[in-house]
Amino acid sequence: MSGRGFWIAFLSVGLALVASGTAQDEKNEIGGIAGRIFISDQGIKGATYFDPTVHFGKGLTFEAEYGRRLWVTQPYSISAELPFAYDHRIKLNAASYPTSVVPTDMTAFFLTPAARFNLFPLTALSPWVSLGAGFGHFSQSNTLLFGGTNPGKSTTGFALEGGFGLDVKIVRKIWIRGEVRDFWSGEPDLPLAPTGKSRQHNYLVGGGAFWRF
Repeated sequence: MSGRGFWIAFLSVGLALVASGTAQDEKNEIGGIAGRIFISDQGIKGATYFDPTVHFGKGLTFEAEYGRRLWVTQPYSISAELPFAYDHRIKLNAASYPTSVVPTDMTAFFLTPAARFNLFPLTALSPWVSLGAGFGHFSQSNTLLFGGTNPGKSTTGFALEGGFGLDVKIVRKIWIRGEVRDFWSGEPDLPLAPTGKSRQHNYLVGGGAFWRF
């Protein structure tokens, strides 16, 4: 190796070590995501009325995230993360007046500790995947759509989380993030609109920013 090649290689390794040390000093991250939750329509078993399908609105959702890097190398990193997603109002619709079978709306949140695997964590672009488990909660309005008292109850149950996304570095400690997460949870309690299902997918699509420190 020529002297010039040696010094180039030496400087490259030195810069990589400095970058790695800096990145590992910034082990924590905190941020927020705004997006929407998408829930597929579900047919109502045994219904004989018009529009026998539960339609879920695409509610505005906010997600707070905390993460901590546990292992960082040049090609990949492994982090523990705690995403908390909250949707204040998911509108529901089914049947038609005067048949009331679903509440006017419901609230949902998901808390799922997870492990996140990032590729190329020391570069400005870092794709990732996430997998975790925790719980999901649904609470409903007291009034049925088209009138009447809602007999459904609030429910809390086990939820799995799987997701993927992309982190993009803006300045030294500020990153932006685009993500898709699926919170696979139990069904909300809809006794007047039985779907015959016990689980449902809640897809969160959103973007936001986080601070690494």
